[in-house]
Amino acid sequence: MVKEVPDSKPVITVAGGAGEKKPLSMPVRYAINVLLVLAFLVVGELLIDGGAISRYQTSVLEQIGIYVIMAVSLNIATGYLGQLPLGHAGFMSVGGYSCAIFIMRLQPVFGVGARDFVTGSPAATALFACGLLFGGIVAAVCGVIIGIPALRLKGDYLAIITLGFAEIIRVVMLNIDGVLGFDLTGGAKGLTGIPSYTSFLNTFVVVAVSLFLIHTMMKSRHGRAILAIRDNEIAAEASGVHTTYYKTLAFVVSAFFAGIAGGLYAGCIGVMAPAKFGFMKSIEVLVMVVLGGMGSMLGSVISATVLTILPEALRAFADYRMVVYAVVLIITMIFRPQGLLGTYDFSLTSWIDRIRGVRPKAGSAKEGEVRADA
Repeated sequence: MVKEVPDSKPVITVAGGAGEKKPLSMPVRYAINVLLVLAFLVVGELLIDGGAISRYQTSVLEQIGIYVIMAVSLNIATGYLGQLPLGHAGFMSVGGYSCAIFIMRLQPVFGVGARDFVTGSPAATALFACGLLFGGIVAAVCGVIIGIPALRLKGDYLAIITLGFAEIIRVVMLNIDGVLGFDLTGGAKGLTGIPSYTSFLNTFVVVAVSLFLIHTMMKSRHGRAILAIRDNEIAAEASGVHTTYYKTLAFVVSAFFAGIAGGLYAGCIGVMAPAKFGFMKSIEVLVMVVLGGMGSMLGSVISATVLTILPEALRAFADYRMVVYAVVLIITMIFRPQGLLGTYDFSLTSWIDRIRGVRPKAGSAKEGEVRADA
């Protein structure tokens, strides 16, 4: 609406004047992020090939990437959706076993040997990608099976039923060989002989793609619907949001990426044992999300990195390292109960715009749009 001013013409303000700097366009923003990811990967590969980073340190870096995916994927259900599932380790184990078995059984079909994963041959890369997708899809199917009934519950009840699901998965992995009559998961001794298909390069390529997909989903209308359910489920449903559908969607997407992380974990560790995916594994990932800030992707990335490095850095104090680990968590929760970053998410391109002196546009008007003063 145009505001009438006595004895003058109508006043119209235009956003984005001739002398005003324009913010970076979306293609430029994406290009900057892609270049930074490529620079990180190139520098990391050069340091590893040059011997500056040892095999042990490379393994730690790979685990950092794996737990980043785990933390960010759990953040979908916990931080963005506002639920409290405690069975994330179950989805990780399903994805890990499925991916490892898929790759081991199809190596002869693809004509891939253990050495091919190291050299990164096209056949090995294709088998690796198919194995990861297979592990993620199997975990997502499990997410549908458990999510539809479980998400009708809330709070402690949801935590209990998802915890029970994770324990069911662990027991199935222990005993399924006896039921089937042939070796599949290896039972209590675990699945051994997994080729080392996980590397620094493919781990962080998968991390970058996973973060991009999750970020894109949460910025879409589907992500806004999930956030609306977290803020006020009754109001969201009254506004036309299909709450059951979106709660299940968030849970399934969370399970899918946990399965992807499990597939990477199997290739990194080389042995899949049911004991590795007990109750404490789910708690470790939940701690990463809470410590970083529920609803903050950057917070999950930082906390997953710190909490993966910290136990390794304290190995020299083997008798006290878990005590120090616990004290750090307690201090953080006392002085920063909302997590390190709360719900804040960092945007590099927004900071670049600020440095360039680009002023944020008032209201929701787009660049060059005519706005009328009320």
